[in-house]
Amino acid sequence: MALLPLLFSVLWCILRTVSAQCPDYDAFSRERHEPFSAGKYQLSYQRPTAACRKFNSSDVEVAIEDMKELVKDPDLFRLFENAFPNTLDTTVTWKGYAADDSMEELTFITTGDIVAMWLRDSANQMRSYRSLLRADDSPDSIASLFRGAINLQSRYILRNPYCNAFQAPTESGLPPQDNGYADTDKVTPPYNTSFVFECKYELDSISAFLQLSSDYYSKTQDADFFGRFQWMRAVETILNVAEGLLIGTYADDGSVNTSPYTFQRGSTSATETLSNTGAGNPVKGGTGLVRSAFRPSDDSTIYQLFIPANMQFSSYLGKCAKIVEAHDTNLAQRMSDFASSVRDGIEAHGKVQHPVLGEIYAYEVDGFGSSNLMDDANVPSLLSAPILDYLDASDETYQNTRKFVLSTWNPYYMHGPVLNGTGGPHVGPGKAWPMSIITSLLTSDDDSEIVTGLQMLVSSTDGLGLIHESVDTFDESEWTREWFSWANGLFGEMLLDLRDRKPHLLETSFQ
Repeated sequence: MALLPLLFSVLWCILRTVSAQCPDYDAFSRERHEPFSAGKYQLSYQRPTAACRKFNSSDVEVAIEDMKELVKDPDLFRLFENAFPNTLDTTVTWKGYAADDSMEELTFITTGDIVAMWLRDSANQMRSYRSLLRADDSPDSIASLFRGAINLQSRYILRNPYCNAFQAPTESGLPPQDNGYADTDKVTPPYNTSFVFECKYELDSISAFLQLSSDYYSKTQDADFFGRFQWMRAVETILNVAEGLLIGTYADDGSVNTSPYTFQRGSTSATETLSNTGAGNPVKGGTGLVRSAFRPSDDSTIYQLFIPANMQFSSYLGKCAKIVEAHDTNLAQRMSDFASSVRDGIEAHGKVQHPVLGEIYAYEVDGFGSSNLMDDANVPSLLSAPILDYLDASDETYQNTRKFVLSTWNPYYMHGPVLNGTGGPHVGPGKAWPMSIITSLLTSDDDSEIVTGLQMLVSSTDGLGLIHESVDTFDESEWTREWFSWANGLFGEMLLDLRDRKPHLLETSFQ
C-alpha cells in the first residue's frame, strides 16, 4: 500500500506531460466542435479527448452511457454529456499527496477559467458526483477526489479561515496565479498571496467545507478518515471564527467593537468593497446569526446577517456534529448547540411579512429591523434552501419565498424571450444565470415548470453545449464565462435527480 502514493504521483506527472500537448480548454470551449448533436440546436461536442481529460472515472462514463438510453432528446443529452463530466475533464488540475504525509491525499480543483480553488465552488463541483460516491480506498476513485478536496480545504482553512479562494499547493509544482483585482486590497487579518488567491470572507465558503465533508460521510460512513489528518482542527477553527462573528457593531456601553475581519478594495463597483473602513454596515449583536462580509457571488453583502449562508451553516454544522461524535463528544455537542442557535436566529430574525405573498425569508437583515428582499442566483440562495437540507420544499414560508424569488417582486429576477431566471449584481441587470433555473428545477415538483426550465437551458447555450455563468435574456449570444464548471456540474446533478424523481420527463422532446 505504501507504494500507491508514489505510483500515483508518477502517473500524474505523466498525465501532466500529456496535458501540455492538449488544447487550452478556455479557448476550446469558446468554439464549436463536431460531431454536433442531431437536434435542431446542433450543440457542440465539448469534451476533451480521453488523453486530455484531467481525471477519468469509469463510474462517470457508465452514468453517461446509462443516461443516453433515458434522455430521448438529442440536444438535452448532448448538454448532459458535456456538462456532467466537466469538472473531472477540465478542472481537477492536480492530484497528489502532502509533502509531510505520504498518505494524505490532496485534490486541487479549479473553477474553470480561473486557476484557483474556491472553497465554495470546489465543494459544489464535487457534489455533482455525490450520486456515484461510495467507500473506495483506490487513489483513482471518486472517493479519493473527495478526500483530497477535504484535506486540501482543511489546510487552507487552518491557515486563512477568512479567505475564499486559494493558490495551488506547493506539492503540485504549479506557480501562484496573479489576481490583479486584489492588488489594492487591504485586509485584516493579513494573508500571503503565494497561498491565498483572494480573501473575501464569506460564511458560505466555510459552510461549503462542512457540506463537502457531510456529502462524503453520508455516502461512505467513513468516520475514521476525519480523525486521521487535519479535519478536526479545521472544524474547531471554523467554530472559533463563526463564534467571533456573532459580535455586533456596538458593545452594550455604546463603544464600537473591533471587527474580526475588514476588507477594502479600490474599485468603481460598490459590491467589491465594504463600507465603514472595511467593516461593513452596522450589525446588531445577540441575534444568533453569523455575519458574512460577502455573498457566494463574491459581491459584498448590504446587511451582513446573510440568511442563505446561515441556513447552510446551520444545516451542515449539525450534520458534521454526527461525524465528530466518533472523535470528540464535547466538540460534537458544541457544534450541535451552535447549529440549533443559528437556526433559532434565522427563524426569529430572518423572516419578514411581504404585503402580497405573506411571510417570506429575507435575503439579508441587520438585526436592527432593516432587511434586503431579493435573491441571487448563486447557491446558497433562498431558492436553494431545500437543497441545503435546511427545510423541506413543502414548507409554507419557503413556498411563499419561492414565489417571491421567481417573480418580478425580486429585483434580480430577469425575464425575456430567451430565458427567465434570477441574476444578481455580479454581472448586473438583464443577465439571468442558468444556475438559478437549475436550482428552481431541483426544488420543483411541477412537471410543467421543469419542462419549461429544461427548454430554456437547452436552447440558451449559443450552440456551444455548455452552461454559462449568465445569459442575456434577450440575446443568447451575449453570455459570460464560457468555462464555469460549477454550473455545468449542477446541471448534471439536476438531470440525474430527474432520473430518480421524474424519469418520464427525460423522454420529453425539445425539438
